Formats: sequence, structure tokens, C-alpha cells
Amino acid sequence: MLNLATWDKPSFACLASRIPYGEPITKEKLAMIEKAELFLMAQGFKQLRVRCHDKLARIEVLEEDIPLLLNSEIREKTAEAFAKIGFIYTAIDIKGYRTGSLNELLKQ
Repeated sequence: MLNLATWDKPSFACLASRIPYGEPITKEKLAMIEKAELFLMAQGFKQLRVRCHDKLARIEVLEEDIPLLLNSEIREKTAEAFAKIGFIYTAIDIKGYRTGSLNELLKQ
């Protein structure tokens, strides 16, 4: 047994993977994504992604965490925080967290 302290840590891919194909990757977008994800982690969400569609943030959390995100207090705090970060719109993906969700666009 290796006794690794991070054995159950969720995986996190490069922040650029949160931006759709063909959309420019900028320092501003990467900073917005990072701040938004850090905010959600501070609220207790562990496995998540904030997908950046220009000024729209699409939040993916585990399916079982969606009701928590819809809680009025957390929802309002999230909307306020994301607006301060620079997102005009904030949406919750009702399919929940899934790796490679931006690849779904390629299948069309």
C-alpha cells in the first residue's frame, strides 16, 4: 500500500478544457473559470466543472449535488459571485458533471 494522501482527490484537467472548440482561449477566461471553480469548491462541491461559453458559465456538478446547488441560498450566492467574476449568465447543466462534455458538440 502506498498510503497516498491524495488517493481520493478528484481529477482536474487543464482549465482550457472548459472552453469550447473554436473559441479563443484567453487569460481572462481562464482566470474567470479558475475563480468560479474555487468559489464552488469553497461551497463544498468536490467534483465539478465550470464550462465557459463566452460570458455564460455552465456549471456541472455531480448529479447528487444538483439539489444542493439549487438551494436558494447557495444559488443566490453563486449567481452573485459569478457576476462579480465577470459572467453575465450562469446556468446549471441538468445532466450533471461528466468528463468531456464539450466533446458532445463534435458528435453532432
